[in-house]
This record gives sequence, structure tokens and C-alpha cells, in this order.
Amino acid sequence: MKYYLIAGEASGDLHGSNLMRALKREDPEAEFRCMGGDLMREAGGDLTRHYREMAYMGFIPVLTHLGTILRNLRACKNDIRAYRPDVVILIDYPGFNLKVARFVHEKLRIPVHYYISPKIWAWKRYRIKAFRRYVDRMFCILPFEVPFFERLNYPVDYVGNPTLDAVSRFRKARPRDYWYFRSRNKLKAERPIIAILPGSRKQEIRDNLPTMLRASDDFPEHIRIVAGAPGIEPEFYEKFIPQGAVRLIFGQTYDLLRESDAALVTSGTATLEACLFRVPQIVCYRTPGGRLANFIFKRFFHVPYISLVNLIAGHEVIIELFGGDFTVDKIKMGLLRLCYNEPTREEIARGYDEVIRALGEPGASERAARLIVEALR
Repeated sequence: MKYYLIAGEASGDLHGSNLMRALKREDPEAEFRCMGGDLMREAGGDLTRHYREMAYMGFIPVLTHLGTILRNLRACKNDIRAYRPDVVILIDYPGFNLKVARFVHEKLRIPVHYYISPKIWAWKRYRIKAFRRYVDRMFCILPFEVPFFERLNYPVDYVGNPTLDAVSRFRKARPRDYWYFRSRNKLKAERPIIAILPGSRKQEIRDNLPTMLRASDDFPEHIRIVAGAPGIEPEFYEKFIPQGAVRLIFGQTYDLLRESDAALVTSGTATLEACLFRVPQIVCYRTPGGRLANFIFKRFFHVPYISLVNLIAGHEVIIELFGGDFTVDKIKMGLLRLCYNEPTREEIARGYDEVIRALGEPGASERAARLIVEALR
């Protein structure tokens, strides 16, 4: 069968590539065409657009790149029409993907499956109408999404979390070797590590990284390491990183998390990855508006937290600093607790245990692939 997949960012590229490999095992004759990234290409996809051409977030960036976005959308629709796949599989990225879903459903009458539900439980609940009309099957990767969609009378399948799969595969492929990561990166053995994960998009990095670095300046006994995101050139980071004071690495995020004593992480999949590696962390996310952003979040968003860790646990496991709380002093105080307060670290570890139990067993890609192929057959 022929599969068309669309992912608009790095995490979608990762999860899409794993899904493609699982689909190939279920359907050895599978052919793939996709909009995504290098990982989806390596998994056998005929890549038509890279997510670097698509990953715009926020009102101003979207507005300034509107022409590019509309050209990508037209190209995608025309490509699907010409390719005539057996199914279109959408991966998160709702602003773009829901428009594709409508076109595919109304004009082409091709089944639409959504892998990794958009986070309408946080805001934009009105999008449930589009799901009901244009999406034939929804696969969720967060356990609390199932009761949320049930309350909206929209049946979904919980397949497990692909981040759990990715971490499990990493651990099996590369058993822990304390000296491997440190010798590879010429790090002193006796110094603990603070990992800094400032996001996967340039806008996020620009907004978050300078404050994260200033907040971690007063930890000279630690090595600070910034995890570079796929597809972003080192020169972009070097504008923010003081020469010699901070290390920058690419393609080793899981190695870094496994060896880190604490982490500063932007909200998103990275918070869950840090949890699975049991790294005490602070969620740091700059939002325009300061205290106004906190007020808007409390009044207009439908969830009490911004991090997946806290949302899955159902209570505060890790500190979240955004809006008016995203300051150098607050990040520094939180980091002091992570690095030097053992009861804080133990409490976070207990919360991580809850999250890991709630996620269930690895195998999300396999379960989703099996359901997709069964539905098509």
C-alpha cells in the first residue's frame, strides 16, 4: 500500500520515521511519500519538503512567512492528488495538517489517520469539529487524552508513547558507559553536568537560551552543555554562547541526558525525555507579556500545567517557569535546589515513577502501524 505522511517539526520527523519502519514490518510492500525530515527520508520516505521549510510558530512568524506556508500547502495538496495514496497519516502540526485533512477528505475521499493528536486539550477545543468531520482515525500518545476525547464523544486509540520507544531503543543499542560520552566530548570526569535544551526551533532558542545561560552562570563546578537541535547550524547557537564557557553538542541528546545531574528544558517532548532518563529538571519557557501571559494561561487555557510531565502525573512534579516567572533569579534558585537539595531530587524521582507507570509499555509505533494496516485491509 501507499502511505503519505506529514510532519512539521523535528519530533514529528522522529516519530514518523519510527512509524514508517513499523508499517514496513506490517506491510512489506509499503511505499512512502512524505513531508518531514532526514529521519523519515532514511526510513524509506520519498521526501518532498523538509520541515525546516515549514516550522513557523507564533503570530508574527506565521504572518511574515504566510506566502511560503500557502505555497507549501498548495504543493502538498497537489502532490497528494498526484500520488493517490491509500491513506494520509498526519503527525501533530495541526495548523497545516487540519487543512490537508479537509482537502483529502472532501476532494479525494482518501482515509485520514492522525498519529499524535494535536494538543486541543490545552486550547482550541473547537478543533474537535474538524477531527469529527475530516479525520477517520485518531491515535493518541498521552494517557490523559483518552478520557478527554471521550468527554467530547470522539473515540480515539491510545497506542502508548513513542518517546518511551525511542528511549528504550537507545538504551538497548547503547548500554551505559560512563566514560564513552565524556571521552568522546573531552569532558573532565569529576565534574557534574547541567544539560540545557532550549528548543528545536530558532525562535525558541533565541527566546530561551540567553536567559538559561545567565541563570546557570554561577555553577562553576558543573559543565554546562547545550543540546543542538537537528537542522539548526552551530553558527546560530554561537551568537548566544560565550566562547569556552559552555559546550555545544549535536546528535547526542540522549547520551547527554543519561549523564546529566540536572537540566533546563523548554516545554515539549524534551521534558518527557528528561523524565525518562530521570534527570531533575526545570521547565523554562519565555512567553511575551510577562505576568499577563500567566494570567491568560490561567483564565483561557484548559490545563493547569504546560509540561507533559506534570500533565501526565496530574500534579506538580517539576517546576515550570514561564511568563513573568521566567527570570534569571527564579531559574537560578530552582537550579540550586536541583543540584544540591537531595529531598527535592528524591521527590522529583518519585513523580517520575508515576509518569513512567502511566505511560505503559514501549511499542507505540508497532501498535499504531498494526491498527492503520488493519483498518486499510
